[in-house]
Amino acid sequence: MSLKPLKKAVLPVAGLGTRFLPATKAMAKEMLPVVDKPLIQYAVEEARAAGIEQFCFITGRGKTAIVEHFDVAYELERTLAERGKQTELDLLRAQAVPPGAIVTVRQQVPMGLGHAIWCARAFIGDDPFAILLPDDLMMCDVSCTAQLARAYEETGGNVVAIEEVPRDRVNRYGVLDVAEDKGRLVSVKGLVEKPPVDQAPSNLTVIGRYVLMPEVITHLAKMEKGSGGEVQLTDGMAKLIGHQPFHGVRYEGRRFDCGDKAGYLEAQVAFALQRPDMAPAMRAILKQYA
Repeated sequence: MSLKPLKKAVLPVAGLGTRFLPATKAMAKEMLPVVDKPLIQYAVEEARAAGIEQFCFITGRGKTAIVEHFDVAYELERTLAERGKQTELDLLRAQAVPPGAIVTVRQQVPMGLGHAIWCARAFIGDDPFAILLPDDLMMCDVSCTAQLARAYEETGGNVVAIEEVPRDRVNRYGVLDVAEDKGRLVSVKGLVEKPPVDQAPSNLTVIGRYVLMPEVITHLAKMEKGSGGEVQLTDGMAKLIGHQPFHGVRYEGRRFDCGDKAGYLEAQVAFALQRPDMAPAMRAILKQYA
C-alpha cells in the first residue's frame, strides 16, 4: 500500500509564554525574534522545506499577530517599492504562504499538548501530519522536519525527533523505551511522559518535532489526563505502539530551547554567528564580555 504524502503540519501556539513576562504580556511568545525573524517563521520555513503545504495554527487569545505576520502587507510593500528597498521587499514576499494555506483553530482551555492537537482533528482528517513546537528552534543543514519526513517514507509510520540528555534531566521530557537502537533510527516499544529520574527507561527524549498518523486523534479524544493533570500527546502516541510502526530519529543538527531565557539568548548568538552579515559584529561584541 502506498503511503499518503506528508503535506500537513500542526503548530500549537496557544501558550501564554509566562517565562518571558513582561515581554509576552501583549505579544505572542512565538513572535519573539531571533536576530530578525520570529520563532514562528523559522518553524514554518522548516516545514515548507520538507514539502509541507498546509498549516494549522492552534491559537488562543492575543495570538492574531501570528496569522497577520504571514499575510500580505500591501501598504508596507508599496512603501518599500516606492523607496527602492528591494532587498526588504523580497524578504517580505519570501515569507508569504499561498492563499488558503493557513487555518487557525482556537484552544479555548489550556488542557495540554494532546488537547491542542485534538483541536486540529478536522484539519488532520485521515492524513499523516507533522507537529512543530516553535519553542524548539532547530539549526540543521537539512530541515529537521525533512529528516522526519524521510524516516516516515522509510518506515511507513510514526516518527519523532529524539536526542540524548543527561539522566538528571529526563524528568522534563517524554522518554523512549527502546526496542532496538539502529543508530539514526530507534525502534520504540514504549513512551513515558516526564518519568522520575530513577524510573526512566532511557535517556533518549522526544523534542518538539513529530510526524504522526491520524489514528492518534482517536486516543486523544478520550481526554485521559496524564502528567500534570493534562491531556498528554505522549500518552496518545504510546497507544499507537504495537499497532503501527513507531521510531525515534536522531536528527542531524542542533536544537535551541527558546522557551527558556538562556536557550533563547544562546540562539540569538548562534544564529547571528551563522550569518555573514552579522558574524563579524557579533564576534566583536562577544569579545567585550569574554
